[in-house]
Amino acid sequence: MRTTTLGSTGPEVGVIGLGCMGMSHGYDITGPRDDDTSIGVIRQALDLGATLIDTSDVYGPYTNEELVGRALAGGHRERAVLATKVGLVATSPSGGPGNSPKIGNNGRPEHIRAAIDESLRRLGTDHVDLYQLHRVDPEVPIEESWGAMAEVVAAGKARQLGLSEVTVAQIARAQAVHPVASVQSELSLWTRDPLAEVLPYCAEQGIAFLPFSPLGRGFLAGRFTSFDDLPADDFRRGLPRFQQDALRANLAIVARVREIADRAGFSPAQVALAWVVAQGDQVIPIPGTKTPKYLVDNCAAADVRLSAEDLADLDALPAPEGGRY
Repeated sequence: MRTTTLGSTGPEVGVIGLGCMGMSHGYDITGPRDDDTSIGVIRQALDLGATLIDTSDVYGPYTNEELVGRALAGGHRERAVLATKVGLVATSPSGGPGNSPKIGNNGRPEHIRAAIDESLRRLGTDHVDLYQLHRVDPEVPIEESWGAMAEVVAAGKARQLGLSEVTVAQIARAQAVHPVASVQSELSLWTRDPLAEVLPYCAEQGIAFLPFSPLGRGFLAGRFTSFDDLPADDFRRGLPRFQQDALRANLAIVARVREIADRAGFSPAQVALAWVVAQGDQVIPIPGTKTPKYLVDNCAAADVRLSAEDLADLDALPAPEGGRY
Protein backbone atom coordinates (compact mmCIF):
# COMPACT_ATOMS: atom_id res chain seq x y z
CA MET A 1 0.00 0.00 0.00
CA ARG A 2 1.09 3.57 -0.62
CA THR A 3 2.26 5.29 2.53
CA THR A 4 2.20 8.72 4.11
CA THR A 5 3.27 10.04 7.50
CA LEU A 6 1.12 10.47 10.58
CA GLY A 7 1.53 14.23 10.81
CA SER A 8 4.58 16.17 9.71
CA THR A 9 6.93 14.28 12.05
CA GLY A 10 5.07 11.04 12.63
CA PRO A 11 5.73 7.44 11.65
CA GLU A 12 5.05 6.09 8.17
CA VAL A 13 1.60 4.53 7.77
CA GLY A 14 -0.52 3.19 4.96
CA VAL A 15 -2.82 5.75 3.37
CA ILE A 16 -5.77 3.69 4.62
CA GLY A 17 -5.93 2.38 8.18
CA LEU A 18 -8.31 0.15 10.14
CA GLY A 19 -10.93 1.22 12.66
CA CYS A 20 -11.64 -1.61 15.10
CA MET A 21 -14.70 -0.29 16.98
CA GLY A 22 -17.27 -2.38 15.15
CA MET A 23 -15.55 -5.61 16.07
CA SER A 24 -16.96 -5.36 19.59
CA HIS A 25 -19.00 -2.17 19.92
CA GLY A 26 -21.88 -0.30 18.33
CA TYR A 27 -22.87 -2.62 15.50
CA ASP A 28 -24.96 -5.71 16.23
CA ILE A 29 -23.87 -5.42 19.86
CA THR A 30 -25.67 -8.44 21.30
CA GLY A 31 -25.00 -10.77 18.40
CA PRO A 32 -22.28 -13.42 18.57
CA ARG A 33 -18.75 -12.02 18.41
CA ASP A 34 -16.23 -13.80 16.24
CA ASP A 35 -13.03 -12.63 17.88
CA ASP A 36 -10.88 -15.10 15.96
CA THR A 37 -12.03 -13.64 12.65
CA SER A 38 -11.54 -10.10 13.95
CA ILE A 39 -8.02 -10.92 15.08
CA GLY A 40 -7.35 -12.35 11.65
CA VAL A 41 -8.67 -9.16 10.02
CA ILE A 42 -6.34 -6.98 12.12
CA ARG A 43 -3.33 -9.08 11.22
CA GLN A 44 -4.36 -9.21 7.57
CA ALA A 45 -4.65 -5.42 7.59
CA LEU A 46 -1.01 -5.22 8.65
CA ASP A 47 -0.08 -7.63 5.86
CA LEU A 48 -1.89 -5.39 3.36
CA GLY A 49 -0.13 -2.26 4.62
CA ALA A 50 -3.02 -0.77 6.61
CA THR A 51 -0.73 -0.25 9.56
CA LEU A 52 -2.68 2.41 11.51
CA ILE A 53 -4.84 0.40 13.93
CA ASP A 54 -7.40 2.52 15.81
CA THR A 55 -9.34 1.64 18.96
CA SER A 56 -10.54 3.30 22.20
CA ASP A 57 -10.98 2.40 25.83
CA VAL A 58 -14.71 3.15 25.63
CA TYR A 59 -15.35 0.64 22.83
CA GLY A 60 -16.99 -2.31 24.51
CA PRO A 61 -16.25 -0.72 26.93
CA TYR A 62 -12.70 -2.03 27.31
CA THR A 63 -13.19 -5.22 25.29
CA ASN A 64 -12.05 -3.68 22.01
CA GLU A 65 -8.64 -2.77 23.41
CA GLU A 66 -8.33 -6.30 24.79
CA LEU A 67 -9.17 -7.72 21.35
CA VAL A 68 -6.62 -5.49 19.62
CA GLY A 69 -4.06 -6.44 22.24
CA ARG A 70 -4.55 -10.13 21.48
CA ALA A 71 -4.31 -9.47 17.75
CA LEU A 72 -1.00 -7.64 18.13
CA ALA A 73 0.57 -10.22 20.43
CA GLY A 74 3.21 -12.60 19.15
CA GLY A 75 5.35 -10.09 17.29
CA HIS A 76 2.62 -8.18 15.45
CA ARG A 77 2.82 -5.09 17.67
CA GLU A 78 6.03 -3.97 15.96
CA ARG A 79 4.24 -3.85 12.61
CA ALA A 80 1.40 -1.60 13.82
CA VAL A 81 1.05 2.10 14.45
CA LEU A 82 -1.28 1.72 17.40
CA ALA A 83 -3.82 4.41 18.28
CA THR A 84 -6.28 4.51 21.16
CA LYS A 85 -8.39 7.17 22.84
CA VAL A 86 -9.43 8.53 26.22
CA GLY A 87 -12.07 10.99 27.36
CA LEU A 88 -15.35 9.11 26.94
CA VAL A 89 -16.68 6.74 29.57
CA ALA A 90 -19.62 4.35 29.76
CA THR A 91 -22.03 5.81 32.30
CA SER A 92 -24.52 2.93 32.11
CA PRO A 93 -24.59 -0.45 30.34
CA SER A 94 -27.44 0.65 28.07
CA GLY A 95 -29.43 3.69 27.08
CA GLY A 96 -27.43 4.88 24.10
CA PRO A 97 -28.45 4.54 20.42
CA GLY A 98 -29.57 1.00 19.67
CA ASN A 99 -29.47 0.31 23.42
CA SER A 100 -25.66 0.49 23.35
CA PRO A 101 -23.81 1.68 26.48
CA LYS A 102 -24.66 5.26 27.42
CA ILE A 103 -21.58 7.44 27.05
CA GLY A 104 -20.42 10.54 28.94
CA ASN A 105 -17.36 12.78 29.02
CA ASN A 106 -14.41 12.56 31.38
CA GLY A 107 -11.44 14.72 30.44
CA ARG A 108 -10.19 15.29 33.96
CA PRO A 109 -6.40 15.03 34.26
CA GLU A 110 -6.58 12.41 37.02
CA HIS A 111 -8.76 10.22 34.79
CA ILE A 112 -6.36 10.53 31.85
CA ARG A 113 -3.34 9.66 34.00
CA ALA A 114 -5.04 6.49 35.26
CA ALA A 115 -6.69 5.54 31.95
CA ILE A 116 -3.45 5.29 29.96
CA ASP A 117 -2.09 2.63 32.29
CA GLU A 118 -5.27 0.59 31.97
CA SER A 119 -5.21 0.95 28.19
CA LEU A 120 -1.60 -0.20 28.00
CA ARG A 121 -2.43 -3.20 30.18
CA ARG A 122 -5.35 -4.21 27.96
CA LEU A 123 -3.34 -3.63 24.77
CA GLY A 124 -0.38 -5.60 26.08
CA THR A 125 2.18 -2.92 25.26
CA ASP A 126 4.34 -0.37 27.03
CA HIS A 127 3.30 2.53 24.78
CA VAL A 128 0.83 3.59 22.12
CA ASP A 129 1.93 5.43 19.03
CA LEU A 130 -1.01 7.83 19.10
CA TYR A 131 -3.08 8.79 22.16
CA GLN A 132 -6.22 10.72 21.29
CA LEU A 133 -8.66 12.83 23.28
CA HIS A 134 -11.90 11.20 22.15
CA ARG A 135 -14.02 14.28 22.88
CA VAL A 136 -13.32 17.57 24.61
CA ASP A 137 -15.00 17.53 28.01
CA PRO A 138 -17.18 20.66 28.22
CA GLU A 139 -16.60 20.74 31.99
CA VAL A 140 -12.78 20.69 31.74
CA PRO A 141 -10.64 23.29 29.94
CA ILE A 142 -8.93 21.59 27.03
CA GLU A 143 -5.59 22.89 28.30
CA GLU A 144 -5.98 20.76 31.43
CA SER A 145 -6.88 17.58 29.55
CA TRP A 146 -4.16 18.17 26.95
CA GLY A 147 -1.61 18.93 29.64
CA ALA A 148 -2.27 15.55 31.25
CA MET A 149 -1.89 13.88 27.87
CA ALA A 150 1.40 15.70 27.36
CA GLU A 151 2.51 14.10 30.64
CA VAL A 152 1.70 10.72 29.11
CA VAL A 153 4.12 11.50 26.25
CA ALA A 154 6.78 12.73 28.67
CA ALA A 155 6.46 9.46 30.58
CA GLY A 156 7.10 7.47 27.37
CA LYS A 157 3.63 5.92 27.38
CA ALA A 158 2.59 7.57 24.11
CA ARG A 159 4.58 8.82 21.13
CA GLN A 160 2.14 11.42 19.76
CA LEU A 161 -1.17 13.01 20.66
CA GLY A 162 -4.37 13.50 18.66
CA LEU A 163 -7.79 15.10 19.00
CA SER A 164 -11.22 13.96 17.84
CA GLU A 165 -14.27 15.96 16.73
CA VAL A 166 -12.84 19.40 17.50
CA THR A 167 -12.99 22.93 16.14
CA VAL A 168 -10.07 24.92 14.78
CA ALA A 169 -10.12 27.03 17.94
CA GLN A 170 -9.83 23.93 20.11
CA ILE A 171 -6.94 22.60 18.02
CA ALA A 172 -5.11 25.90 18.41
CA ARG A 173 -5.62 25.91 22.18
CA ALA A 174 -4.21 22.40 22.41
CA GLN A 175 -1.26 23.29 20.18
CA ALA A 176 -0.27 26.02 22.61
CA VAL A 177 0.29 23.28 25.21
CA HIS A 178 1.72 20.39 23.15
CA PRO A 179 1.95 19.54 19.42
CA VAL A 180 -1.17 18.05 17.82
CA ALA A 181 -0.21 15.16 15.52
CA SER A 182 -3.69 14.25 14.29
CA VAL A 183 -7.35 15.16 14.26
CA GLN A 184 -10.00 12.48 13.88
CA SER A 185 -13.49 13.37 12.67
CA GLU A 186 -16.20 11.92 10.49
CA LEU A 187 -15.65 12.59 6.78
CA SER A 188 -17.35 10.90 3.85
CA LEU A 189 -19.36 11.63 0.74
CA TRP A 190 -22.36 12.32 2.98
CA THR A 191 -20.50 14.06 5.86
CA ARG A 192 -18.35 16.91 4.57
CA ASP A 193 -18.35 19.33 7.50
CA PRO A 194 -14.54 19.21 8.10
CA LEU A 195 -13.83 20.39 4.55
CA ALA A 196 -14.85 23.95 5.43
CA GLU A 197 -12.34 24.78 8.19
CA VAL A 198 -10.80 21.87 10.08
CA LEU A 199 -9.23 20.00 7.18
CA PRO A 200 -7.64 23.13 5.62
CA TYR A 201 -6.24 24.08 9.02
CA CYS A 202 -4.77 20.59 9.48
CA ALA A 203 -3.16 20.79 6.03
CA GLU A 204 -1.66 24.17 6.87
CA GLN A 205 -0.32 22.98 10.22
CA GLY A 206 1.03 19.59 9.09
CA ILE A 207 -1.56 17.70 11.15
CA ALA A 208 -2.82 14.32 9.97
CA PHE A 209 -6.56 14.05 9.47
CA LEU A 210 -8.13 10.65 10.25
CA PRO A 211 -11.66 10.27 8.87
CA PHE A 212 -13.81 7.76 10.70
CA SER A 213 -16.94 6.31 9.06
CA PRO A 214 -15.59 7.14 5.57
CA LEU A 215 -18.16 4.72 4.12
CA GLY A 216 -21.09 6.35 5.89
CA ARG A 217 -21.29 3.52 8.45
CA GLY A 218 -21.59 1.05 5.56
CA PHE A 219 -24.40 2.90 3.82
CA LEU A 220 -22.31 4.27 0.94
CA ALA A 221 -21.09 0.76 0.14
CA GLY A 222 -24.69 -0.21 -0.64
CA ARG A 223 -25.16 -2.51 2.33
CA PHE A 224 -28.59 -1.25 3.38
CA THR A 225 -31.74 -0.61 1.39
CA SER A 226 -34.19 -0.52 4.30
CA PHE A 227 -34.29 0.28 8.01
CA ASP A 228 -35.18 -3.37 8.53
CA ASP A 229 -31.78 -4.40 7.14
CA LEU A 230 -30.18 -3.12 10.37
CA PRO A 231 -29.76 -5.66 13.20
CA ALA A 232 -32.21 -5.14 16.05
CA ASP A 233 -29.51 -3.97 18.49
CA ASP A 234 -27.47 -1.90 16.04
CA PHE A 235 -26.84 1.69 17.14
CA ARG A 236 -27.47 2.94 13.59
CA ARG A 237 -31.16 2.36 14.31
CA GLY A 238 -31.00 5.45 16.50
CA LEU A 239 -29.33 7.69 13.90
CA PRO A 240 -31.48 10.16 11.92
CA ARG A 241 -30.02 9.28 8.51
CA PHE A 242 -31.00 5.64 8.93
CA GLN A 243 -34.65 6.27 9.78
CA GLN A 244 -36.87 4.85 7.04
CA ASP A 245 -37.94 8.09 5.31
CA ALA A 246 -34.43 9.58 5.39
CA LEU A 247 -32.84 6.29 4.38
CA ARG A 248 -35.16 6.01 1.40
CA ALA A 249 -34.19 9.49 0.24
CA ASN A 250 -30.49 8.83 0.84
CA LEU A 251 -30.55 5.79 -1.41
CA ALA A 252 -30.33 8.24 -4.30
CA ILE A 253 -26.80 9.09 -3.12
CA VAL A 254 -25.87 5.40 -3.05
CA ALA A 255 -27.31 4.87 -6.53
CA ARG A 256 -25.21 7.70 -7.91
CA VAL A 257 -22.05 6.40 -6.21
CA ARG A 258 -22.74 3.01 -7.79
CA GLU A 259 -23.14 4.59 -11.23
CA ILE A 260 -19.79 6.35 -10.91
CA ALA A 261 -18.17 3.17 -9.55
CA ASP A 262 -19.46 1.12 -12.48
CA ARG A 263 -18.16 3.71 -14.91
CA ALA A 264 -14.74 3.79 -13.23
CA GLY A 265 -14.50 0.01 -12.84
CA PHE A 266 -14.33 -0.14 -9.04
CA SER A 267 -16.62 -1.07 -6.18
CA PRO A 268 -18.79 1.64 -4.56
CA ALA A 269 -16.78 1.32 -1.35
CA GLN A 270 -13.51 1.83 -3.22
CA VAL A 271 -14.85 4.93 -4.94
CA ALA A 272 -16.14 6.37 -1.66
CA LEU A 273 -12.80 5.73 0.04
CA ALA A 274 -10.77 7.03 -2.91
CA TRP A 275 -12.73 10.30 -2.76
CA VAL A 276 -11.80 10.67 0.92
CA VAL A 277 -8.11 9.91 0.26
CA ALA A 278 -8.15 12.49 -2.54
CA GLN A 279 -9.03 15.26 -0.08
CA GLY A 280 -5.37 15.68 0.91
CA ASP A 281 -2.00 14.02 1.37
CA GLN A 282 -2.46 14.10 5.14
CA VAL A 283 -5.89 12.39 5.02
CA ILE A 284 -5.80 8.79 6.31
CA PRO A 285 -9.27 7.20 6.48
CA ILE A 286 -9.84 4.42 8.99
CA PRO A 287 -12.78 2.37 7.66
CA GLY A 288 -13.98 -0.28 10.06
CA THR A 289 -14.72 -3.86 9.13
CA LYS A 290 -14.64 -7.30 10.70
CA THR A 291 -15.01 -9.11 7.35
CA PRO A 292 -11.91 -10.23 5.42
CA LYS A 293 -13.37 -9.61 1.95
CA TYR A 294 -14.40 -6.06 2.85
CA LEU A 295 -10.93 -5.43 4.27
CA VAL A 296 -9.30 -6.46 0.99
CA ASP A 297 -11.74 -4.28 -0.97
CA ASN A 298 -11.11 -1.29 1.30
CA CYS A 299 -7.33 -1.59 1.18
CA ALA A 300 -7.36 -1.82 -2.61
CA ALA A 301 -8.91 1.67 -2.65
CA ALA A 302 -5.43 3.02 -1.84
CA ASP A 303 -4.49 2.41 -5.47
CA VAL A 304 -7.68 3.84 -6.98
CA ARG A 305 -7.09 7.04 -8.93
CA LEU A 306 -10.35 8.78 -9.74
CA SER A 307 -10.56 10.95 -12.84
CA ALA A 308 -11.34 14.64 -12.66
CA GLU A 309 -14.81 13.84 -14.00
CA ASP A 310 -15.38 11.21 -11.31
CA LEU A 311 -14.26 13.57 -8.55
CA ALA A 312 -16.43 16.39 -9.88
CA ASP A 313 -19.47 14.12 -10.02
CA LEU A 314 -18.83 12.92 -6.47
CA ASP A 315 -18.37 16.50 -5.28
CA ALA A 316 -21.77 17.30 -6.76
CA LEU A 317 -23.67 14.63 -4.81
CA PRO A 318 -26.61 16.03 -2.84
CA ALA A 319 -26.50 16.50 0.91
CA PRO A 320 -28.05 13.65 2.90
CA GLU A 321 -31.40 13.70 4.66
CA GLY A 322 -31.02 13.65 8.44
CA GLY A 323 -28.30 14.63 10.88
CA ARG A 324 -25.31 12.53 11.91
CA TYR A 325 -26.53 11.93 15.47
